[in-house]
Amino acid sequence: MPIKKLLISGAASAVLGAAAIVLSAGSASAYVACNHEGDCWHTEARVTAPGVTFDYHPDDWYFHRHWDSDRDHHWRDYHEGRGYYRSGVWINL
Repeated sequence: MPIKKLLISGAASAVLGAAAIVLSAGSASAYVACNHEGDCWHTEARVTAPGVTFDYHPDDWYFHRHWDSDRDHHWRDYHEGRGYYRSGVWINL
């Protein structure tokens, strides 16, 4: 009987330990950024640029849009580096 109790206790400890690891792991930040001209793109960080305002949406916002019929937003390709889109052109910061 003590072995059964020891195994159950060990299993419970393992489950609690795994849950603690999962809960303590931070999720990766990913956003869809849009400027006020309607350019939208995927980014991992929020950027700031003088005189430019961005709207940030959760990463899955992209999948909930109908991009073909949306006249106000235009999807732009992911771009390496720190910057933003203006009138469809990537501006490096």
